[in-house]
Amino acid sequence: MIKKPTFRILSALTALTLASMACGIGGNTGGDDPTEAPKPTESSEQPTAEPQSSGGAINSWEDAENATIQILAEGSFVDPAEGFQANAVGAGSGFLISSDGLAVTNNHVVTGSARLKVYLNGEEYRAKVLGASECWDLAVIQIDGEDLPFMEPYEGGISVGTEVYSAGFPLGDPEFTLTRGIISKENADGESNWASVDSVVQHDARINPGNSGGPLINEDGQVVGVNYAGNASTDQNFAIMLQDAQDVIEQLTDGIDVDSIGINGQAVMSEDGSIQGIWVSSVKSGSAADRTGISGGDIIIEMEGVSVGRGGAMTDYCDILRSHDAGSTLSISVLRFATSEVLEGQLNGRELTQSFSFGGQVDENTTGSTEVDPGGFYTISDDTGSLQVDLPNIWSEVDTSTYQLAGEYDVARIQALDGGFEAGVEFGVSSDLAQLGGYVQFLDLYRDEVYNPQCSTYEGRSDVITYGDFEGQYDLFSGCDDGPQVVVLSMRPASDQTAYLIYVIGYVYTDGDFDLLDSAISSMVITGGNLP
Repeated sequence: MIKKPTFRILSALTALTLASMACGIGGNTGGDDPTEAPKPTESSEQPTAEPQSSGGAINSWEDAENATIQILAEGSFVDPAEGFQANAVGAGSGFLISSDGLAVTNNHVVTGSARLKVYLNGEEYRAKVLGASECWDLAVIQIDGEDLPFMEPYEGGISVGTEVYSAGFPLGDPEFTLTRGIISKENADGESNWASVDSVVQHDARINPGNSGGPLINEDGQVVGVNYAGNASTDQNFAIMLQDAQDVIEQLTDGIDVDSIGINGQAVMSEDGSIQGIWVSSVKSGSAADRTGISGGDIIIEMEGVSVGRGGAMTDYCDILRSHDAGSTLSISVLRFATSEVLEGQLNGRELTQSFSFGGQVDENTTGSTEVDPGGFYTISDDTGSLQVDLPNIWSEVDTSTYQLAGEYDVARIQALDGGFEAGVEFGVSSDLAQLGGYVQFLDLYRDEVYNPQCSTYEGRSDVITYGDFEGQYDLFSGCDDGPQVVVLSMRPASDQTAYLIYVIGYVYTDGDFDLLDSAISSMVITGGNLP
């Protein structure tokens, strides 16, 4: 798979549009989406000591403070807006669920932190993370204490109008806060840019940054939900229903991460939609993400060949994780801003290595460095349904018909050129083409029969290169009749070398055209269909 275009990566670094996450950066405030999570706010204050309550379950909202904890998480994080933050301290909330110190909070409060401090009624405790889930935005921590007060789960039904209370420590303030409200929607949308939760309630018991992970309780002090999102401008507040999360919490208590690769992250998207993925703020040591080589500041752009973070949401990412076992080997592509490169590897498999990029290899041969505005992107398939790619809107002259190459080989094809029929690309895939013998034979055919007569200079052939599950080579021509440089790439599946042959012909004038070519090839999916 080819590296995403560097120029779009760099220009979009400052233009990423975030739907506002738990670590709280701006966002969409429309509709019922939980679009702003109360973030773990910075805190330098520590709660003053007060007498600690004895153990046992609380039985009233008036006792909520006795089982609600403030969490100070210290570590190094990479924020999309602020950049690298060393030794940062964030504050969140949580609540005890057992007298021996088990507590529930949000994943985004604790995952990736180096050290946790927990305060209960002003008393400081050490704590460690037992298990976490970025998709549920839940975590269970173990506090080093005993005979502690705790909250029981509410096991009844809820309805619009049910009175509820939000408990926690907002804005990093060590003073406990309790707000009152009602359930305003029983089944709210739980898809956001930092979680993908099926069971969420909306309420108006106000929460603020720092309330993350705190409990939403009823008048008897029983937990209805886990607060994880709020939108102050519209007074919309959201909690994960505890009843529906009980199985997840039990697994987290047993030390099993659920729907997780071990990151603290959020979906991000550039303004034009050309860059989207899951921004990684921090990584849990020893996790699948850590073993693969993912680090803070990376953006996960693909998993199993599917783009993730689309629409600024975690939905695709979490759906993929939920479709596989925790130990499954999954292909992954990562954009690393620190070095402006795309890396590929496997979760529970091979470590990340740098992908190939035309822009990074042949920029010296272009006729200019002009950046090209793609005008957005569209997805298109060929007429047989064998091939699918994402193309820039400026390549609007499209032909998806099947045709015969050299009057002999049937090929599924997508050709897309700009309005002047100059820059653009042609994709082709065919099992029939495999009769040629391989990508070398295809390149020889095109060099000798097509482009040597049309182009004054044959720049040469690349070494063997790898694109995800494919291997191949490319030829580069310049001084061609119509003005562009021409790249002819041919590949085959590395695992089944005689199954079919792929070719890509790129017509390029500037570095920007190479960047668009990179982007198009990186999006290519062989869907099967009726492969010629």
